[in-house]
Amino acid sequence: MFVKVPGRRHRGPRWATLLLVVACVAFFTALTLSSSAHEMAWVLRWGTVPSLLFEAPGAWWQRVLDPDIVRLLTALFIHISWLHLLGNMLFLVIFGLEGERVLGSRRFMLLFLTGGMAANLVGALTLAGMHAPIIGCSGAVSAVVGAYLVLFPRARLGLVLPLGLYLEFVRVPAAFLIALWVLLQLAFTYAGPGFGEVVWWSHIAGFVYGMGFALFSRHAVMRRMRG
Repeated sequence: MFVKVPGRRHRGPRWATLLLVVACVAFFTALTLSSSAHEMAWVLRWGTVPSLLFEAPGAWWQRVLDPDIVRLLTALFIHISWLHLLGNMLFLVIFGLEGERVLGSRRFMLLFLTGGMAANLVGALTLAGMHAPIIGCSGAVSAVVGAYLVLFPRARLGLVLPLGLYLEFVRVPAAFLIALWVLLQLAFTYAGPGFGEVVWWSHIAGFVYGMGFALFSRHAVMRRMRG
């Protein structure tokens, strides 16, 4: 599955998506090459731990620079499964390159980071009291997908489908595929841990955040496209 990138020229290089992919892969490689004890210590230190986030004294707005709040950000770059990393990076590239082209690299980076933090916060709220850390950038990628839907409501994605002994290339409305993805997330939120240790509510929160971010940025996007 891929997105056809239009040939229209854009101002300046697009660096945000590439930088995010490199950062996530670099952190994953470093953790993979380290010992199991060091890997677990790093995950516990920099992952979002719901019990630490909400049980610490003081209101959350009084602890903006507290390490427990900062971990909402650092957790985005921690993956310990190559399948988890590959899935996130694939979606980030598919939907991120086009989103960055329209939003601009700085605004796109802001979308990814703030969307991921908001998603982790909602995920922690749904798991308040748990000591297992939330890691990965699935919530941030979901924010990118949500923004893509708003920015490109009529876009079509290419799919290669196995039909018997042949591979068939088809073009499907992106909105249809994204709607299916959202329905799966909603279904999984009620399926519980039977489908793996995934914080499904963070995906939904990230998606909604991304849609709101794109709607709020529509005037800036229009100015950028006219420029």
